[in-house]
Amino acid sequence: MLFTCGIQCVNPLHRHRRPAAALAKTSSKALSSPARRRTTKGGRSKPLIIDVHCHYFNTDVAAKAAVIDPAQKEFTHIFSNEFTRSVNYKQMRDRGPMLSNIPTRLKDMDRMGVDLQVVCPAPFQYYYFAEPGFGLELARDVNDGIAKIVAENPSRLLGMGTVPLQDSGLAVQELERAIKVLGLKGIEIGTNVNGKDLTDPSLQLDAFFSKVQELGAVLFMHPNGFSHGQRLTDHYLNNIIGNPLDTTVAVSHLIFDGVMKRYPRLKIILAHAGGYIAHYWARMDHGHKRADVRSVITTKPSKYLEKFYFDTITFDPQMLQNLINRFGPDHVLLGTDYPYDMGETDPVGLISAVPKLSQSDRQMIAGGNAQRLFKIKR
Repeated sequence: MLFTCGIQCVNPLHRHRRPAAALAKTSSKALSSPARRRTTKGGRSKPLIIDVHCHYFNTDVAAKAAVIDPAQKEFTHIFSNEFTRSVNYKQMRDRGPMLSNIPTRLKDMDRMGVDLQVVCPAPFQYYYFAEPGFGLELARDVNDGIAKIVAENPSRLLGMGTVPLQDSGLAVQELERAIKVLGLKGIEIGTNVNGKDLTDPSLQLDAFFSKVQELGAVLFMHPNGFSHGQRLTDHYLNNIIGNPLDTTVAVSHLIFDGVMKRYPRLKIILAHAGGYIAHYWARMDHGHKRADVRSVITTKPSKYLEKFYFDTITFDPQMLQNLINRFGPDHVLLGTDYPYDMGETDPVGLISAVPKLSQSDRQMIAGGNAQRLFKIKR
């Protein structure tokens, strides 16, 4: 789902003409209500319900980026017909407060039964197509904005940031600042950089992956439409099909090009339940018998796939059960894709509907895994 604003936007919620606010410190006057204390009948605390897939749109940064006309460079816009673009515009208008207004977000979290969100940028605020220096500036502003809303709502929000992957040196620089200075818990990355695979030698992203592993930060991989979506312009297919497809291509390259072999301690969460690769993994193992498939990795590809983590966005209890059975309850985490139209509005109910899932496994998926992965102490 694409949400973006042109320079002519007059939505009062967006406040485009206001200067970006300074990074706030944690305050006793924070907007958040405290996370509800979940207790058993015996008075013991229950695990938190944590959403690891939810987005925040920074309107000030969008106004700043308007000079490069981002919408015209997004694959979700390029490979969409006029009908889809009009529906996207309406969605932007209707859901803008959910993306950018924190009181609205907190009410929605309460309605969904979510105690804590690990908030990441809206995917169209990657700005990988910006000139590297400006891309770094925009990434810093996005990250400062995430850190600000977390500081104002420490009991309800944690943050992940973004980096300018179009320049590996600048990406490493902002990664270190985001984790060490701002205290963000991880970095959201796209599934390609301007149509280039993450393993494309010209991007030189091994330095980035190496630093992520060194810092122990979490990566959250989220697509933004399929990069070659000429056949997906109708029926919103560049989202419905394109998003999981681009994730499948990206993960395949991370596996077959050896990134997961070189950096075995990477912690990567895949959006949308891992795309198609998580549900058709046996085909790549079957193909691994070929010499050209084994040119970089000799271990079965699925062994590397088992290192990834997956959100719960399957929309079907049986599909979610299959995902859990294959990769284990310790590698599946609750996600909603809030507030987009392709998101899950009853994430706790979806987990509860999975048959034959133990209570301990439900609690692990609903929040325990996120607490462990993001080192959340509550």
